[in-house]
Amino acid sequence: MSLYQRLNTLSGWAAFGISLVVYMLTIEPTASLWDCTEFIAVSYKLEVPHPPGAPLFLLLGRFFSMFASSPESVAYMVNMVSVLASAFTILFLFWSITLLAQKLFGLDKPGAQPTKGQTALIMGGGLVGALAYTFSDSFWFSAVEAEVYALSSFFTAIVFWAILKWERIQNPAQANRWLVFIAYLIGLSIGVHLLNLVAIPAMALLVYFKKYPKVKLQGIVLSLLLGGITLVLIQNGIILFLPKLAGRFELFFVNSLSLPFGSGIVFFVALLLAALVWGLYYSIRQRKQVLNTALLAFAFILIGYTSYATVVIRSNANPPIDENNPENILSLLYYLGREQYQTPPLLSEQSFTAQLVDQTRGATIYAKGKEKYEPKSFKINNVWDPAHTTLLPRMWSNTDRHVQTYRMWSGLKPNQKPSLGQHISYLLRYQMGFMYWRYFLWNYVGRESDIQNAGVLGPFEAFNQAPTLIKNNKGRNAYYGLPLLLGLIGLFFHARKDRKGFSVVLMLFFLTGMALILYLNSPPNEPRERDYIYVGSTYAFAIWIGMGVMALAYAARQKLRPALVLTALCLLVPVQMASQGWDDHDRSNRYFSVDAARNYLASCAPNAVLFTGGDNDTFPLWYVQEVEGFRTDVRVIVQTFYNADWYIDQLVERRNDSAAVPFALTHQQYYNGGPNDYLQYIETAQDPGMVSLTQFMELVRKDSKVLRRNTRLGSPINLLPARSFYLDVNLEQVLAQGIIPTKLAPYATRRMVFSLKPGKNGLDKKDLMTLDLIENHDWQRPLYFNLNSLAGLNIDLERYLVTQGLTARLLPVENPEADYGTLVDTDTMYQNLMQQFAYRQLNNPAVNYNEDYRGFVWNHRYAFNTLAQALLEEGQEQKAKEVLLKSLALMPAKAVPYDYTSGQTGMLLSMLGEVETGRQIMQDTAQNLLDNLDYMLSSPQHYRTMASQELPRTRYYIQALMQSMQRTGMQQQAQNLKQQYEAIINKAQGQLQVSG
Repeated sequence: MSLYQRLNTLSGWAAFGISLVVYMLTIEPTASLWDCTEFIAVSYKLEVPHPPGAPLFLLLGRFFSMFASSPESVAYMVNMVSVLASAFTILFLFWSITLLAQKLFGLDKPGAQPTKGQTALIMGGGLVGALAYTFSDSFWFSAVEAEVYALSSFFTAIVFWAILKWERIQNPAQANRWLVFIAYLIGLSIGVHLLNLVAIPAMALLVYFKKYPKVKLQGIVLSLLLGGITLVLIQNGIILFLPKLAGRFELFFVNSLSLPFGSGIVFFVALLLAALVWGLYYSIRQRKQVLNTALLAFAFILIGYTSYATVVIRSNANPPIDENNPENILSLLYYLGREQYQTPPLLSEQSFTAQLVDQTRGATIYAKGKEKYEPKSFKINNVWDPAHTTLLPRMWSNTDRHVQTYRMWSGLKPNQKPSLGQHISYLLRYQMGFMYWRYFLWNYVGRESDIQNAGVLGPFEAFNQAPTLIKNNKGRNAYYGLPLLLGLIGLFFHARKDRKGFSVVLMLFFLTGMALILYLNSPPNEPRERDYIYVGSTYAFAIWIGMGVMALAYAARQKLRPALVLTALCLLVPVQMASQGWDDHDRSNRYFSVDAARNYLASCAPNAVLFTGGDNDTFPLWYVQEVEGFRTDVRVIVQTFYNADWYIDQLVERRNDSAAVPFALTHQQYYNGGPNDYLQYIETAQDPGMVSLTQFMELVRKDSKVLRRNTRLGSPINLLPARSFYLDVNLEQVLAQGIIPTKLAPYATRRMVFSLKPGKNGLDKKDLMTLDLIENHDWQRPLYFNLNSLAGLNIDLERYLVTQGLTARLLPVENPEADYGTLVDTDTMYQNLMQQFAYRQLNNPAVNYNEDYRGFVWNHRYAFNTLAQALLEEGQEQKAKEVLLKSLALMPAKAVPYDYTSGQTGMLLSMLGEVETGRQIMQDTAQNLLDNLDYMLSSPQHYRTMASQELPRTRYYIQALMQSMQRTGMQQQAQNLKQQYEAIINKAQGQLQVSG
C-alpha cells in the first residue's frame, strides 16, 4: 500500500472518529420529539409506524435496543443508529472528495503517484469538506436523534462513493460486481427512506462519462433520461407496481378460483423467482453480460426490498402500534402508496381558487372477509373547474391559512385568480427562496435563531443589534459566510479543472435540493422546518468546500509546506461552525420530551381514555408506554387516525393493560367509505333545534333510513337531524361513584348539551365516535382531553371539562363560563403538578431547549397559572403563591425565557403580595414581546411570515398582558405597551409601503 493510500485510509477514519465523538457527546439521552419517539417505540417491539414505514431502520433499532441496560436506555441505543450512520456518512464523504480530487491533478491515471504536497492538499481538502458537513446545521440535527434521515444520508454517501469507485475499475467483471453492490444498497435504502433514489440520474451521468469519453450533448441528455427512467422504474415499478400486480394475483386466486388467502401471493412470488432464474440462466448461456448484470441488480434490489416483509409479519401479530393495519397485500398497497396523505399536484392541475365541480367513482377498495376479499368502498376522483387549472400549479391547497400565505407571497388580491406567472413567482420566492435557499444558507452562512421561520444570519447581520431573546437564542449561529465562500471557490475550481466530475456533483446538488422542491410541491406553513429533507444538496456542496481548500493551495504550486499551512487555516472554518453550533445541537441532559409525556399520562385517572392531537401530542406518550412501561392502562386516542376504520378496530381491542374502548357502534357503522364518514347538517323548516343524543345514536346503530340519503355516486350517507344533542345524566348514580370533586358538586348537571362549533356544518367520523363513547360509557371509563384534541373536534365539549393537570376530564358538571380551564379540580391538580410530575433539568440554563421543547414548558406554566388562579378564587392564597413560586423555581427564565403565559404569572403574583416580582415579570414579558415584534417586522420576509401566521397571536398576547397590567394597578405601563405596539405596527406597514 502506497503512502497516499495509507494516509487516505487513516485520514478517512480520523474524520469518522471526530464525527463519532462529536455526535456521541451531543446525542439526546432519551427520545426526541416528532417522529423520533414513534420510531423508538416501534423499533423496541417491532411494531408498525406511519406509512410508508422504515422496516430496515426498525430492524437496526431493534438490534441496538437489545444492548440497552434498562428500558430507560433503549432510546439512547436507538439514537446510536443515527450516530453511527452519520459518522459513516462523513467517512464516505471524505473518500468521495479524495476520489474526485485525484482527477484534478491527473492522479486517476494508471501509475500516477501524487507528490507530498498533492497528498497533503487532497487530505486537507477532504478533511475540511467532511468536517464542514459534520458541523452543518441540518445534518448535525439529524445525526443525534432516532430518525431515518441520518441512515438515509449514509446510503446516499456510500452509493455515491461506490459509483466513484466503480468508475476507476477497468476490469468489467469487477466493475459489474460494484454495480450489483450498488443495486443491493439501493434496495436496502428503500426500507429506510426514498430520498437517496433521486441521486440515480447523477450516477447515470457518471456511467455515461466512463463509457463514452467523447462527450456529446445528446449523450448527456440521454443518460439523464435513462437515469430518470431507472428512478421511475424503481419507484413506480418495483416499489409500487410489483405489489399491485401481486395483489391482482391474490384477488384472482382467492375470489375467482376460491383458493385460500395468500395463494395468489405464493404463486406470484414463485413465478417471479422462476422468471428471474430463467433470465439469469439465459444470460449466462448466451453470454449477454449487460442483461446478466441488469437481472442481478434487479434481484439484489428485490432482496433489499424484502425488509418490507416485516411490516406484514408484525402487523399480523397485532402489536399495540399498528398503523394502517397492513396485514395483507391489499392493505400493504395502501400503506406503501401513502394513500392517507394528500398528493400535491405536479404539472397541470388545480389552483387553490378552483371549485370542485364533480366527483367520479374510482377503483374499488377491497377488505379481507371471512372467505374472500370483499368490496368495501371505492376511491373518489375529484373533478376541478377547468377554468382554474394551470401548468405547474404551485399554489394549490384551499386551506385558509395556506391561501393567506399564497396571497401574501405572490401579491394576489382577494378573489383574484392566480396566473401562471404568479405560480412561478411563488415557486421562486417562497418554495425555492424561503423553503430551500434559506435552509441551504442556514448550513453555510448562518442561522438567525431556532424560532420557526427564522431567517439567514448574514455575515454583516451577525454584528447588528438584535433583541435579547434572539441574541441569546442558542440556535443563533454566525458562520460569516465562510463555508459558502470556500464552497463557491471550490465550485468554480472544480468546474474549470474537471468538468465531468463537476457535472456529476452539480447534478447531485440539483436533484437532492431544487428538484425535490419541484417534486414535493409542499404547502406553506408546515408545522416545523423541513430542512432535513434537503441535506443531500448540502452534502454535495461540502464536496466543493473540500475543493475550495485545494483551489487556494493550488496557487502555492502544490508544495507541502504551503499546503499544510493553508489546510490549517481552512480548518478554522469547520472549527467556527462547531463552536457556533455546539450549544444548539448539544442535546445532553435533555429529558423533557419524556417527562412531559409522563406528566400527560399522570394527569389521568386509572384506566382512562386520553384524546390527543398530532405527532408531539402522541408519539412521546407511545414511547413512555411501549418502552418504559409507564401508565399502560391509559388508552390514547389520536385525532389524526380517528377517522380511519382500521384504527377504531384496534381501539375496540385490549392493548397492554388497557381494556377495549366501550364503543357501541360496530364496524358496519364506521367502515371507511360508509354512510358515517361525514354527517352533514342541512337546515330545514322542520329543524328541531336539539334532539336526544341517545335516540340519535340508536338510529345510527340501527342504520335507520330516517337519516339516510343517497348520493349521485350511488353511495348512501347519513345526515344530522340537528346542530345540538342533549344527554340526560343519572346524576345520583354519578355522584355515588364519587368521580365529581366535592368542590364542584354545585355545578353538577342532569343534562349535557353538545353542539356543533360555530362554522362547522357536520360531524366527522371521529366526532360521531366520540359522541358514541360519551353516550355509551355510562361514566365507568374516565375520558380526558388535551387542548389540541379539542381543537380537532367539530363538537364543543369545553363547558363540561374539569382540569386536573395537563388534561381535562369530561364530567357532568356545567362550566358557567364555558371556557377550557375554568373548572379546576384543585386537589387533584395540586397533587399532580407539585408531587407527581417530573421536571428533570428544566432549571438548567446549559440545557438546549429549542422551540418545540419550549412549547411544552409553556403548557406546564399555563397549568401552574390555571391552578394558582383556581386556588386564589377558592381563597387559598398561600397555596396559590406556593404553586407560582414553585413554577418559577422549576422553569426559571434563565433556562426557558418568559413567554405569553408569564404575563398571567406576574399578575397573579402581584395579586398575592409578590408585587415587585410580579410587575418585573410582566415588564420583562412585555419588553420581550415588543422587541421581538419590532425585529421580526423589520424586513419584508419576516413581515410576510408574521402577518400570515404570528401577528394575530402576538396581538392576542399583547392584549392579554395589558389586561393583566390593568388588573394590578399598572395602568400607565399598560398604556405604554399599547402605544409601543401600535407604533411598531405602523412603522412596519409604512416601511412595507415604501419598499413596495
